[in-house]
Amino acid sequence: MNRLLSAMLLTCILLGSALAQGGQKHETSQDTSTHSFNVKFEHMKWDKIVPELGERSSEITILRVDPKTHATQLMIRVPKNFHVPMHWHTANETHTVVSGTFIMECEGVRDTLRTGSFNFVPSKMFHQAWTTADEGALLFITVDRAWDINWVGGPPKPEDFLIKGR
Repeated sequence: MNRLLSAMLLTCILLGSALAQGGQKHETSQDTSTHSFNVKFEHMKWDKIVPELGERSSEITILRVDPKTHATQLMIRVPKNFHVPMHWHTANETHTVVSGTFIMECEGVRDTLRTGSFNFVPSKMFHQAWTTADEGALLFITVDRAWDINWVGGPPKPEDFLIKGR
């Protein structure tokens, strides 16, 4: 199960853009604006967000991108003992913790979110997050426009996430 709980945030706009760290595109292959559809967990395609991290890399799956507004629904797997550095997004963002523990810090206030918890981060608000030493987190994320990530201290580097002794 621990391998299913590895992730962090994207490093660039998802729509039609390559990931800054991986060069892969994330786009929905069907027009979902006129019909319903289902995505089973076992059929989700997971991509490493920072391939240089190897097995420690976070993973992301894009579930849907609205063709008109570019609003995006996605899931991210965050490994245990992981720090998502300070960043902000152009769009409003929500996180729902599907499983695990996710510690969010917005405007200098930290809160521990456990399975079933929800948070809202307004557009352009600086925030960062952590998982605990014992468990990672699986997150369902929505944004109301195209999702991007703007790192405050520059994009993460592999050495930022390597845990000594592991």
